[in-house]
Amino acid sequence: MTASDDRDRTTESNRTNSHDQTIERDRTTSGGKQRRTDGERRVTDGGVAAASASESAEYDTGSELTDVFEEGDLDLRAGADDCYKCTACDTSCPVAEVDEEFPGPKFQGPEQWRLKRKDDADIDDSVMSCSNCMRCDSACPSSVPLSQMHNEARGEYVSEQMSTLSREYVRNRILANYRTSAAVASAVPRLANFAMNFGPARWAMEKLLGVTAERDFPEFASQTFREWWRERGGARVENPEKRVAYFHGCYANYNTPEVAKAMVRVFEQFGYEVLVPPQGCSGTPMFANGMLDDARRHAETNVEHLAAALADGADVIASCTSCSLSLRQEYPELFDIDGIEDVSDNTFEALEYLRIHENLRGALADAELDGESFGYHGPCHARNQGLHRQVVELFRDVDGVEIEDVGDSCSGISGTYGWKEEKYDKSMKIGEEMFDHMRHAEGDAGITECPTCAMQMEHGTGYEIRHPLELLEDALVE
Repeated sequence: MTASDDRDRTTESNRTNSHDQTIERDRTTSGGKQRRTDGERRVTDGGVAAASASESAEYDTGSELTDVFEEGDLDLRAGADDCYKCTACDTSCPVAEVDEEFPGPKFQGPEQWRLKRKDDADIDDSVMSCSNCMRCDSACPSSVPLSQMHNEARGEYVSEQMSTLSREYVRNRILANYRTSAAVASAVPRLANFAMNFGPARWAMEKLLGVTAERDFPEFASQTFREWWRERGGARVENPEKRVAYFHGCYANYNTPEVAKAMVRVFEQFGYEVLVPPQGCSGTPMFANGMLDDARRHAETNVEHLAAALADGADVIASCTSCSLSLRQEYPELFDIDGIEDVSDNTFEALEYLRIHENLRGALADAELDGESFGYHGPCHARNQGLHRQVVELFRDVDGVEIEDVGDSCSGISGTYGWKEEKYDKSMKIGEEMFDHMRHAEGDAGITECPTCAMQMEHGTGYEIRHPLELLEDALVE
């Protein structure tokens, strides 16, 4: 069997798992609220799925268990023991495919966990080469919490082994806290847009900080989404029966407010009252760079305000698939914050929410767009939630739209990964397959839900990239 055969089998397994996840999520959703069934496992603060009462009875043989490894506050031993070394995670890893020095997800997760627990070994610095695309989670047939293990290992490496005076730490801290620099830049957007792409400044940033000069910085909007929201006077629909709390994230607020505006107009078209609660960063770039203290501070703010919106009868929706994945999966895996499980259980990606609660196909049946052709890229974090087929399935029958899935490869940028000087070439090599498929697809535009995938698609092909919500607005909002 060849490596290609292994990869094909893994890809098919991912598709099946993702499809099943979508169906299961739909089944457990009722009246806008997703609740765990009694048969589902509860996830503890340590990320270990607690056994149900029946399972405990099944394994209660009367003998005493021996603790081989000392348990910590965040014990992942059960997950590590579930790994049977099939290497499906390694064959699905886009970084391992282009970086011969990267040992892969199996080492970063279960193997490193065992070494750490048994010999108190240092965390291997290769954990910082993981892009946190989380494809390994979907690929694992044994449900080992790989990305949770990687996040824990990365956090420990940064807090205990990385010098806070090192260039890598300073660069990663700046990239991880994009919301802070974006807030400053958005106060003077024209000056910031000039300065951030001024040649000598970019050269200095690469030499001093290690931020690649190969990419153009995304432009900051002259008016942020939240400024527009305040100027508009907030929601124009009041409906306590259909209420959603919008988690817009940093990029839709500071760089692409047109996506956030489209989200508001589409949901109001369906009669929803939109709430825009105070919020911080979702934490996605902080998890990827091991900045767990920063991520926790933002998570506490987000959970406080989103939990209050839930108590007001709203569900949480996000227009970025990385943000929705962070709220759904990474928050309850990594933090113990009051209300965090409710936020996780009631968070949805925006298009997913409309597909569950509205007759979106029916609404689009009479829609007609003006002869547009798109190459669609499904982000890794959409695949992890089983959402990577919904855009193609939704728009392929709309008159005037040609849409083609450009394959299941990773875009390669993975948030901050592709912005690091030493990772730039690897990032572009990972994205080559997607670029090639886009060039052979009909049309010269792309579409995706992820803002950093959109950056990579535009950077690699020069195509205009749109968000599915913008297309939905064009089709449905008068």
